[in-house]
Amino acid sequence: MHVLVVNDDGPPSQLSSPYVHSFVDELQKAGVIVSVVLPHTQRSWIGKAHFAHIIVKPTYFRPGALHTDDGTTHTMPRRDGGEEWILIDGTPASCVQIGLYHYFQEKGLIDMVISGPNYGKNSTAIFSLSSGTIGGAMEGAICCKKSVALSYRFVSSNHDPVQIKGASQLSVRLIKHLYANWGLGVDLYSINVPLAVDNSKAKIIYTNILPNFWTMGSSFEEIEAPADIDETPQERERELQESELPEESPKDEVIVKGLKHRHFRWAPKKLADVHSAYGSGPGNDGWALKEGYISVTPLKANFMHVPGFEGELSLPNKVEIPALEKISLQDSAYEPSYALVKYDDEYVQSKLLRALQRIPNIKFIQDVKKVPKNGKTLQWSAYEQIDFDHLLETPDSSLACSYIIRKALIRKHFLAHTIHVHVTKNPASILSQSFAESYALELDYAEYLDEALAEAYELRDSLASNDEKSPDERCWWILKPSMSDRGQGIRLFGTMEELEEIFTSFEEDEENGKDDDEDDDSKTDTPADGRNKDTSVVTSQLRHFLVQKYVHPPLILASSRKFHIRAYVLAVGSLRVYVYKNMLALFAASEYKAPWEVTNEDLSGCLTNTCLQTGEREGSVQLFWDLEKNGMLPGAYNKEGTLQDIWEKLCKITGELFSAAAVGQRVHFQTLPNAFEIFGIDFMVDVDLNVSLLEVNSYPDFRQTGDELSSLIDGLFERVVDVAVQPPLTGDKECEAIDMEKVLDIELGSW
Repeated sequence: MHVLVVNDDGPPSQLSSPYVHSFVDELQKAGVIVSVVLPHTQRSWIGKAHFAHIIVKPTYFRPGALHTDDGTTHTMPRRDGGEEWILIDGTPASCVQIGLYHYFQEKGLIDMVISGPNYGKNSTAIFSLSSGTIGGAMEGAICCKKSVALSYRFVSSNHDPVQIKGASQLSVRLIKHLYANWGLGVDLYSINVPLAVDNSKAKIIYTNILPNFWTMGSSFEEIEAPADIDETPQERERELQESELPEESPKDEVIVKGLKHRHFRWAPKKLADVHSAYGSGPGNDGWALKEGYISVTPLKANFMHVPGFEGELSLPNKVEIPALEKISLQDSAYEPSYALVKYDDEYVQSKLLRALQRIPNIKFIQDVKKVPKNGKTLQWSAYEQIDFDHLLETPDSSLACSYIIRKALIRKHFLAHTIHVHVTKNPASILSQSFAESYALELDYAEYLDEALAEAYELRDSLASNDEKSPDERCWWILKPSMSDRGQGIRLFGTMEELEEIFTSFEEDEENGKDDDEDDDSKTDTPADGRNKDTSVVTSQLRHFLVQKYVHPPLILASSRKFHIRAYVLAVGSLRVYVYKNMLALFAASEYKAPWEVTNEDLSGCLTNTCLQTGEREGSVQLFWDLEKNGMLPGAYNKEGTLQDIWEKLCKITGELFSAAAVGQRVHFQTLPNAFEIFGIDFMVDVDLNVSLLEVNSYPDFRQTGDELSSLIDGLFERVVDVAVQPPLTGDKECEAIDMEKVLDIELGSW
């Protein structure tokens, strides 16, 4: 079990943060792997805020002896293998973000976020809503981690090490119990533990948050200005935590005309909290602490109490966290479901496992045949490794990450046919304007080119007319082998002679080729070895070709490079289709040149496939929605609404495309109610902001984001789990499709 500990009180300090070191020590003694990120100074009362306009900078803390202030802080990490915590000049919520996503990967996935222990209680609404401790746990919850806000209520500022140790030991037991028995619908727990001589006999009570209000006037006190205030944040927080005695009535003030210049210091009247707790009935956190109980408050990440948790919670004498393969890391109230995750790419595998841990009571397995009868099973694997027989034999309990047959979309010549048939029947379709004029060619040898062009007479006529034109006046065409991907075999041409030369060059290399497999439906655009360095093509892919009118001039952004949009599209069941809003803009390696200015030996300025690029690929991958902010939209395009207009056209094209395949090409696109699939769809934009569909990729290359933007893929997998995986496995209703635009919703049933 790997836990991230954050707080709002800062590094260990007998003045203002006296509990965190003891708690971390007890976690470690219990066999928990602990990583620690704390604010570098006191950050109480800050809620779930982030400092949006500062650069967060870390320092590195070596804890000293327990209950002392002899820890040391360093500007750079040490390399001697000793225990080291991270301090940042940010908030508790920022500590969570930094800890989850930027450090500690070598320790494995983080299973839980614990925020605290706070110096003082965090009970009732007026304090919970401002609590940095609860804010840290909230941030963990919305990052899809089980999260706990832990606070210690004290009655004396004399920090007794024995009491602190006892509270920490009990807190570890309680949190381990909650982790192994996570409540249905709970996002986080807020726990308040009173410091006492013997906490072992204290009742642990499920509570709600007492709703209360500031009823005793301002939470600030006036001080004369200018005032010499030398208090540190740590000293001020200690004053606030110890200020639960009534204040003297203010003396009469001399009435003066006009505004008086004053300063104000935060000084909440804690008696408002005390009075409301004493006046309330049982069941809330304020009442529980008043009675000396330990309060456990289940919460949603929207500050709503989770119903169904009442009465006393009894801890067993020993709480153990079972191994992952033996029990779910989630709520035991759900029936177990089983996931076989077997992705060839470890980069993707780790992200899939992290996303699937959102599912209650999920168990990871190695063989679907060993799942108990009627056990709900997910296969999220490479196409070739999916047991489709099992999928078809158990339609009510089995789910897979791919349809069996979808060549109507992922084969270039089938895609062109799908669109042609649909547009013929629906001439007003948006696809009639968003897919370049195309012709399918089928030939084995260059000598059969004339025969292959017999039915593509419009293409033949265009090439013939080009002979009479200068290169810059010609209609240019692009040749794509239908079964290739990653830019392989793509060539530009404008005349019949140039097309013949292309096929002759293919033929010269064919002696080393292999037979093609026309029925292979396992095409992906995931690089086998990471990157390709040229546009050479495997001859087994040279039988079916697609010729398309080349989109010129494309929209060229401020970088002077051509780009295309990569959209991730989720198809679910039979058939809902969603477009993931977080799209990529993928740029060519070099400055764009017109087709007559380049040769087929160097298409680096015309092809936007990032897999053709080597090195750092600086600027080649950007977030689509950041193009305007990054100053990439030139001239007249640099205005509000340009990107939104492209997005809306893209969504409409996608919905129409899947409808065309699912309804009109049911032999070559067969939906299954117990399957889903992520496609990578590429679009081009021209100078008139017309959006053109380029191609559809199954098993897209998720590494295209690079490390800097890899969180986009984390978010994608999480949304896929919410929409397509968790509902059929658990019986839950479909979650809200955050960052997903539904573009099609039809029900075709099984094939």
